[in-house]
Amino acid sequence: MPHRRSVFFVSDRTGITVEMLGNSLLTQFDTVEFKKHTLPFVDNVDKIHEAMRQIESARSESGKRPLVFTSLMKDELRKEIAGANALVLDLFDRFIVPLEGELGVKSAHAVGRSHSAGNIRDYNHRIEAVNYTLAHDDGVTNRNLDEADIILVGVSRSGKTPTCLYLALQFGVKAANYPLIPEDLEKMRLPTALGPLKHKVWGLTIVPERLQSIRQERKPDSKYASLENCQWEVRQAENLMQMAGISFLNSTTKSIEELATVILHEAGLDRRVY
Repeated sequence: MPHRRSVFFVSDRTGITVEMLGNSLLTQFDTVEFKKHTLPFVDNVDKIHEAMRQIESARSESGKRPLVFTSLMKDELRKEIAGANALVLDLFDRFIVPLEGELGVKSAHAVGRSHSAGNIRDYNHRIEAVNYTLAHDDGVTNRNLDEADIILVGVSRSGKTPTCLYLALQFGVKAANYPLIPEDLEKMRLPTALGPLKHKVWGLTIVPERLQSIRQERKPDSKYASLENCQWEVRQAENLMQMAGISFLNSTTKSIEELATVILHEAGLDRRVY
């Protein structure tokens, strides 16, 4: 039976940054089961005290000190949370303070710098990329397709849409996607609109058995979801991409984050947001 520990992510903004870093660290402890709580917008003393009550309640219930990851900017709030009966990992204290010493300047101590509209350039890049990607999902339009930074192709349900959205949201990349439909696979040719843009095209493939499982949930017992059809589509798609000289990745065992990051680096794309 795995060990169980309560984990709190405490932030004066959305909690996205502290969650990402905290979860990355926790993945290294796969024999421990974590019960996670995110407490966003903890930006005054009353909210800190409420957060500490929740932390103490978790400690009393389990008999073990919770883990608390914090990204609070205000000194008074950081001092308060440090008094919790828990292992408090203050990201500000562990990273910003040493950086101040090394750089010889004080940080802005500004709340919400990394994920707010305050960074207007990054914010605009992100919104523009997401809007573009939503408008160019599943080959619905060829309009302004030449503005795409990357175009993903592959059979239906191979992971194109979530990968494109991750590229747009996390990296500010304009990502379009096109399905390789049975007609394309029979004729062994890319959709006509992609011909002049082949240098921007990357592919995704998937193991037929996994594809069948995904399609079966969407259209049970259909030809679309049959193993025989999935095997044919995947085989034809991979042959087509190889003939066209298109690089492709297998999405079967890779996360969306991993697929997007590999594509970003191997395709030589510029990341526009951080």
